[in-house]
Amino acid sequence: MTTIKIKTTKSIVSIVSAMTLLFSLGSCQDYLDVQPEDKLSGDQVYRNVYDADAAVLGIYGKFMGLAEKYVILNEMRADLMTTTVNSSPYLKQLSEHNETAENPYINPRQFYEVINNCNDALKNFDIMLADKKFTQSQYDQRYADVACIRSWIYLQLGIQYGNVPYITEPIESLDDVKNINKYPRIPLTQLVDKLVTFTEGLTYKKQYELGSSLVVTVDGYNTAKFFINKECLLGDLELWKGDYLKAASHYKTVLETASTSVNQTEYLESYRISSFAGSSNNDLLVAYSRSPEPSTLIDTDTRGWRSMFSRTRDAVWNTEWIWSLPFDSKFAPANPFIAFFSKTSGNYLAKPSQRAMDLWNSNTQSNGIPYDARGTKLTYKMVGGDPVIMKYLYKFEAAADQFKKDGDWYLYRAEKLHLRYAEAANRDNQQKIAFAILNRGFRSVYSTGATNVTNEQQTFLPFPYDFDARMGETPYYRAPWHRNGGVRGRANLLAVGAIGDNMITTENNIIDEAALTLAYEGNRWEDLVRIARRRNDPAFLADKIYDKLNKEGNAEATTVRAKLMNPSNWYLPFTW
Repeated sequence: MTTIKIKTTKSIVSIVSAMTLLFSLGSCQDYLDVQPEDKLSGDQVYRNVYDADAAVLGIYGKFMGLAEKYVILNEMRADLMTTTVNSSPYLKQLSEHNETAENPYINPRQFYEVINNCNDALKNFDIMLADKKFTQSQYDQRYADVACIRSWIYLQLGIQYGNVPYITEPIESLDDVKNINKYPRIPLTQLVDKLVTFTEGLTYKKQYELGSSLVVTVDGYNTAKFFINKECLLGDLELWKGDYLKAASHYKTVLETASTSVNQTEYLESYRISSFAGSSNNDLLVAYSRSPEPSTLIDTDTRGWRSMFSRTRDAVWNTEWIWSLPFDSKFAPANPFIAFFSKTSGNYLAKPSQRAMDLWNSNTQSNGIPYDARGTKLTYKMVGGDPVIMKYLYKFEAAADQFKKDGDWYLYRAEKLHLRYAEAANRDNQQKIAFAILNRGFRSVYSTGATNVTNEQQTFLPFPYDFDARMGETPYYRAPWHRNGGVRGRANLLAVGAIGDNMITTENNIIDEAALTLAYEGNRWEDLVRIARRRNDPAFLADKIYDKLNKEGNAEATTVRAKLMNPSNWYLPFTW
């Protein structure tokens, strides 16, 4: 068992001092190190709330080591990412679904290292509470955070491997995980049930309180968005379980997170996919300075849709991002994505598939431009005749310094939240709400064009389907959702489908939109598996992988499709 030991230095007395090392989120050599022995010295480590904080940060440090594997497994195995001439045989195996036991990407050990650290911390938090070493509130917040990280990892393990051991106590040797007699493997459905029961049972489901010693600002990084959003996780777990009302309820709670204590603009735009453009284009819209001239697309590090991947963590960034972990070149762990994606400064190991590029090019913007600019112009760019995935490279390229390899692990943002909510709402027979969120917002759907909007532009439904988007002049209204313009509205795209579309058609449109806007952020494989399982329709997944391979002339395309028509072949071998 790899565990974390906290040195008894004076710096640990002040978590603010410790936070100066937070960029490494766990490889903080001045207060954290890894014991070579597989034992945890709890009496020396968990003495007070600051030790508990350091343990939390250490877990996030180990967690960040999963970033590259998370993105690769969820994207290369799906239909939007493919290999390059530089890719290793192991990456080609993932793309073609013929993984061998020695493939390093499929080893689950790294996931269980983090899980075991979580189990250690949770056990010791219980002891600390019993010994009155911190308050009930301090315990509830830290316990819930670490517990949710563990649940998130287990969900990923289930999605990738199908059958996995569910271990909730620290173990002496990680190699014991392989022993099915000690730790039998349970199927994904049973795993999700256990995760839902455990995670829903947590006492604390909010983010850390603003007064928490873990929520500080250091060198421009506010740590509030570093930590997992528990309501988003619960929404995802319920979505996998099939309790769509509960899933929608968790998602809606996050959609309404914005506090009126912040400035009015941020309150009205936080997590609400605003379609309001400022005069300086300091927004997250696909927009043009002289529409419909394609060459005038707003495409900078501080303006327009793609700036969410390049701008500093300012007020606009804060309206989109729910959970994002930063890589800083001054500290470990190193940013793995520059080497993986960059053609000029890395190894260029992955690129957009032709299928992905065709999807973006099959959409039309409201100004007549015949492609989705989020793909063709912003998610990837042509470099020396080759398509290069750019989402992870913008900050590095802006720095223009080979040694400054800052970046981010993108985990949850507003567009993902909206699409997951729309998926749940659609399955809960709320197609009209799903249509509004997917397309151009509530005002466009819940309106008859009346001048008096008192009884317009709102859903008149109970939570979690209550939305008020009124914007009128006589009488004057500016309701909380009046700036919402929908996911495709933000992208300047025409609406897809119709308000009366059936559940399957609406769901297809939602999942297609997730491909267009969330590509390469680590969501695609789990989206395909979730929908195919829900419908008991292996072809939903198999056809998309076939299309990817077929369009690149891969001779194995038909064989791979036939293999994936058997759901048991969707999962990786659980080999150590």
